[in-house]
Amino acid sequence: MKVFYPALRPLLFRIDPERAVRLAISGLKLAPLSPRGANDPILASTVAGIGFPNPIGLAAGFDKNAEVPMQAAGLGFGFVEVGSLTPRPQVGNPLPRVFRLKDDEAIINRMGFPNEGIEKGVKRLRRMRFSHGSARTGVNVGANKDSEDRIADYEACITLAAPVADYLTVNISSPNTPGLRELQSKDALHELLSRCLIAREHREVPLFVKVAPDLTDRDIADIAEVVQETGVDGIICTNTTVSRAPDLRSSASSETGGLSGPPLREMALAVLKAFRQATGGRIPLVGVGGIASADDAYERIRAGASLVQLYTALVYEGPSLPKDMAEGLADHLRADGFSSVADAVGADAPKVAAP
Repeated sequence: MKVFYPALRPLLFRIDPERAVRLAISGLKLAPLSPRGANDPILASTVAGIGFPNPIGLAAGFDKNAEVPMQAAGLGFGFVEVGSLTPRPQVGNPLPRVFRLKDDEAIINRMGFPNEGIEKGVKRLRRMRFSHGSARTGVNVGANKDSEDRIADYEACITLAAPVADYLTVNISSPNTPGLRELQSKDALHELLSRCLIAREHREVPLFVKVAPDLTDRDIADIAEVVQETGVDGIICTNTTVSRAPDLRSSASSETGGLSGPPLREMALAVLKAFRQATGGRIPLVGVGGIASADDAYERIRAGASLVQLYTALVYEGPSLPKDMAEGLADHLRADGFSSVADAVGADAPKVAAP
């Protein structure tokens, strides 16, 4: 596939982006669940009490309805995050709502959490509770657009998803549900995370929170404080951005929605570094945003990420990317004398004095 994808990509890019994703999911459904090749032992790590065969994950947004997490893992991912799933099914925002910025190898989306609802997603995951290698499955949850109590939406999703997830992600950073990012404010976030932690008490699966890249220094300090106070297990840095760099070349760059891909890389890296500093390395971080190569993944790990995720790069580079990244990351670790991913986490981060 690595050889053929560059030739196939122009044909795939003639298809509407959402339809192309549906075709990819349909293709993965037909893929046999055969055992994957063994991961390089140097890539294995434990984060928030979970063992990961490698630190490269598929970000939420691709498998919204938990249809193919095991098949997607077969591409070489160490973990797959499904969703975002909401309590009730919803159609999302009007079409068109996904735009390829081909000249920038980026994507803008304003999907608005289209999904079939948490109950269907959980039912699928319950049927899939068998091992496929040792890849892990995370469940990303959100609130319905018309909800009168959004925190209650997160509680409901977490209660249902906890028994079938290896970890849970509270997504409060999508820019495509009006008002959702207001839950990142200090008081609202404290109430949200406290209630979410109670909701998953019957099975204490790790709980992560996914933050936006469009944060001030004060926002980062407040979020870091709340995460540490409440005992949340990790922070995913970051979601898509509503900002637009002036050097974007694609005509679709004026579309509204969240921007992902290389134009997000430096912003997401800066936010990761800021959270590493603000938490003193005490909270696991997941780096996402503009990661498209082993070099990008390694940079994010050295900056403080214990795990990394990608999605947009898969669109442009093809399905061989996760396996290539894993091999390249292992080479980087050995070349610099590390014996594990954990040894490299935060290698370039400023040292923080113990509290």
